[in-house]
Amino acid sequence: MINLEAPKKAGALINQAYQAAAEVFRPISRKYDRAEHTYPAELDMFAALLDGLNSSGEGGAGAAGVRRSASDKEEKGNRNGANLNVVLGTIEMCWGDVGLLLSMPRQGLGNAAIGSVATDEQLERFSGMWAAMAITEPAFGSDSAAVSTTARLDGDHYVLNGEKIFVTSGERADAVVVWATLDKSKGRAAIKSFVVEKGTPGFEVVRVEHKLGIRASDTAVLRFENCRVPKENLLGTPEIDTAKGFAGVMQTFDNTRPLVAAMAIGVARAALDETREILTAAGVAIDYDRPVNTQHAAAAEFLRLEADYESAYLLTLESAWMADNRKPNSLQASMAKAKAGRSVVEIALKCVELTGAYGEESLLEKWARDAKILDIFEGTQQIQQLIVARRILGKSSAELK
Repeated sequence: MINLEAPKKAGALINQAYQAAAEVFRPISRKYDRAEHTYPAELDMFAALLDGLNSSGEGGAGAAGVRRSASDKEEKGNRNGANLNVVLGTIEMCWGDVGLLLSMPRQGLGNAAIGSVATDEQLERFSGMWAAMAITEPAFGSDSAAVSTTARLDGDHYVLNGEKIFVTSGERADAVVVWATLDKSKGRAAIKSFVVEKGTPGFEVVRVEHKLGIRASDTAVLRFENCRVPKENLLGTPEIDTAKGFAGVMQTFDNTRPLVAAMAIGVARAALDETREILTAAGVAIDYDRPVNTQHAAAAEFLRLEADYESAYLLTLESAWMADNRKPNSLQASMAKAKAGRSVVEIALKCVELTGAYGEESLLEKWARDAKILDIFEGTQQIQQLIVARRILGKSSAELK
């Protein structure tokens, strides 16, 4: 059974991540929010530190994959592993700045995809690479099965053609994990992911977007025109299994959705901590021993927001713990992402409302802008609720749209 407290052995990691957030991320947060598209050079040192943590098997505040082997099924007992560590570290780092965390080299969502579905040989070959993830296209958003980018086998290479939008770290990363279809007529089962390295002929970064929030992180539009990718760069198996569908590439989300939920929790806690200080300074007492209807209206609202935060936090820990303990966590991953994404937007906006016109004297307005993307990318609020409904009702995507 899951313990509702963070494991003691994660204490050092949590403390280190918090110190990095407080001493490095917070002081430069406003700087890189204003200097959009400027790479935060201060991150290089922390990226090297995370590389060491991840290679040691302890995990950190970066991307990791959900990998399960036959021996996993035979292991008994409770296990708190890399997935839970990554979530706990991410919460602390995003308390500092979520845009800066998304800018960390070699910690992209593409790295999580490689970690989840790559072969052992591919893991070794792509080790040390910073990989972005390219799924969304101009013609679709949340419906990942609608991928129209094509991959045609030609000798020892796949030829990719298509366009991807809203690619986080698309300009800065060393490579991009691209979702493409081998055969449109065979639907979801033909969708595969390919590692496309920068500098590959036919691969172009079209532009970098200007954004509402997470402005320290670059978001790019990519184009692939007769882009030849070695067939060894296809992640997983090239066979089209219509019975299995595209469960292989979708397995990535079992890990990345709790990761994005953790980002949302970090931002929500930052907003609550700041709001508590402002309310306290204004003479508004928040009393946990009194009924909310006997307290100041601002205090009552704060307590409601804090309860919402706690529920999202526990759902996220559960989804990561399940991955560590060899349990299918697709339902819980979507529940955590849906709850945390919705909660962080409401919490951040309500905190701005409760504290009044602080403007740039506080980071609250920035967190309110950063929060919205956390309810959108890695599957919108609406698509998460649809997935949850399918899992609970036992319906397929064809039966429940």
